[in-house]
Amino acid sequence: MDMADPRTTAVQVKAPIGQFGGGFMISREAKAVCAEYGLGAREFYFRGRCGVLGECDADVVTSVAVFFPAQHVEESWNGGRKLPAERAVELYAEVCQAWGRRKLGGYDGCARLAELLQPVVEQASPVGAPLFAGWRAVPLAGDPPARAAQLLHVVRELRGGLHANAVIAAGLHPLEATLATSHDATPFGTADGEMIAKFFTWPEPYTQPEPGVVARRAAVEEATDDLMTPAFSVLNEHESDELIELLRFGHAL
Repeated sequence: MDMADPRTTAVQVKAPIGQFGGGFMISREAKAVCAEYGLGAREFYFRGRCGVLGECDADVVTSVAVFFPAQHVEESWNGGRKLPAERAVELYAEVCQAWGRRKLGGYDGCARLAELLQPVVEQASPVGAPLFAGWRAVPLAGDPPARAAQLLHVVRELRGGLHANAVIAAGLHPLEATLATSHDATPFGTADGEMIAKFFTWPEPYTQPEPGVVARRAAVEEATDDLMTPAFSVLNEHESDELIELLRFGHAL
């Protein structure tokens, strides 16, 4: 078998990182924090995930939460202000770590997975990916399952930020790009565009994407893979193959 180059690695790992790197966001651990602090699910989501931006105006959050309607971002961010941003990030990190311990605690490969992902995170450029930069600065957990889950989340934020840039550069409206999407890189696994649009709370009814939009969305996916390629160049071919194999751990979840 040919060994993986950085771009092949970016393509091969994007689905599991998209799925497992965001799994904690819809977890029982996240719901428990919402109940404890009297927060709506999206209030904790935006305060926790985007709290690395600091105590800012909702417009700042909208600028990075590209695929959500601005009004929904504003309502959720401001509605959750009872929880300070710094504390929200701490709690979100704790949720991620606890989810990792529960989901990956029985997976023997999680220590090596964390070892391989850490240099990717440490050496990647933060340009165009502010949430990645913010989450990279959050201290990592010491135990392998929690550490691996946290690093998966941080790499997911890198791809998410770069993907948003590619969508904007292609001249696609976020809803257009969402409706033209069908992939298995979500915490829910495979999801079509309408499912994702509903999850993001875009108002219905939806218009079927035209062939030109579908083609531009496909080109955006290729561009995102290109943008992610440098991050994996820190791994040699053997390490890249190992990372790809380790991320085929669906059976462990």
